Amino acid sequence: MILLVVDTQKGCFDERLYEFKKVGDNIKQLIAIARENNVEVVYVQHDDGPGTDLDKTAENYEIYEEFAPRENERRFEKNVNSAFHPMTGLTEYLLSKGEKDIITVGVSTDYCMDATIKSGFEKGFNIFVPEYTNSTYDNPYFDKETAYKYYNEFMWGRRYAKIITVEQAIQLLQGNVVE
Repeated sequence: MILLVVDTQKGCFDERLYEFKKVGDNIKQLIAIARENNVEVVYVQHDDGPGTDLDKTAENYEIYEEFAPRENERRFEKNVNSAFHPMTGLTEYLLSKGEKDIITVGVSTDYCMDATIKSGFEKGFNIFVPEYTNSTYDNPYFDKETAYKYYNEFMWGRRYAKIITVEQAIQLLQGNVVE
């Protein structure tokens, strides 16, 4: 089991997100519990290139302070939506460790989280998505609440991932079986 934290960078994680406080509190709690139970926390950061808000030399590229990785925690970089794209090396890293079960949290629901969840599923990983641990912004086609509900309540569950409660995620991180 690992906890995969996707794109929770200062340039992405802010008050514009759907249920910002609730999502932030849940992610912070899961990171703390993972660490307490020696579950590896792995971070993925998105780099949009020089001169952008997510330029890896910019302050916005760094992980949101409340989720900051510890010195020994792995970080993977990407410039595409999926954390499992071959450029990141994440798939090979997890396979080398024999990890198949992944709790995935982060932003943005309708971009990088969606691509990561579907790609992880296609690579044979067991993806778990705790409720209210991912979020997104309004877009030209639907508002952020609709986007969140579409992916979490309709698209991912029973197709690409198992949608679980935060309490179930805590149980998994503590080494318990969840039905």
